[in-house]
Amino acid sequence: MKIDFTGRHVLVTGSTSGIGFATAKGFLEAGANVVLNGRSDSSVQDALQRLGGLAAKAEGFVGDLSNEAGCRALVAKYPRFDVVINNLGIFKLEDFFETPDSEWQRFFETNVMSGVRVSRAYAPGMVERGWGRIVFVSSESGVNIPADMIHYGFTKTGQLSIARGLAKRLAGTGVTVNSVLPGPTLSEGVAQMLQADVERTGDSLEKVGADFVKQHRSTSIIQRAARVEEVANMIIYVSSEQASATTGAALRVDGGVVDSLV
Repeated sequence: MKIDFTGRHVLVTGSTSGIGFATAKGFLEAGANVVLNGRSDSSVQDALQRLGGLAAKAEGFVGDLSNEAGCRALVAKYPRFDVVINNLGIFKLEDFFETPDSEWQRFFETNVMSGVRVSRAYAPGMVERGWGRIVFVSSESGVNIPADMIHYGFTKTGQLSIARGLAKRLAGTGVTVNSVLPGPTLSEGVAQMLQADVERTGDSLEKVGADFVKQHRSTSIIQRAARVEEVANMIIYVSSEQASATTGAALRVDGGVVDSLV
């Protein structure tokens, strides 16, 4: 199987690090023209620099897509994309009884409404051209709601609902809409969360990550945290021509954490 995105224009939101950056890099390696997105000029420029020679087909958009103004600015600059990856997201361990309204709203605007606005802006053009791909990067936490960050799990469930409904809304148009559900993944954010344990134990990040999975996601079958590239591979596949019969799906890259047959 040869996945080729030559001539395709791809947007990956929240893509200056982690799963988003790995996904943007994968699309570039497959021949796509890619717009990366981050909130600061420094983070975007750093990401472009880390791409090396691949940056020749990449552009950076600096903007906060968790608000309407940021999305409007994006659409004004880039009126067309063939593939939209709604990756922008935040997470934070916080007890339900200590999570204020403002945090619920911040998580909702960032994790849910950014994807709603971006998809609403670009899907009509995809329909007109008869081809397009929209992917929401959700989480196994959207199915297996974590007790220590209910507000996060709620937003990831919301993404699943929107993706499934939008797939139905776009039935027969040649535009597919899917969700990808990562499990524990060694992104920069997770690495930061585990850094204290790395320093305390002297173990590698991979070892500490595996110990975290065994303790907090004991149903994991791979018994380790995934690499960002492993998640990116699924995102890139479901965005490809080869995945044309896959839509409305929730595709897990969770290492088997969710104990379900389907």
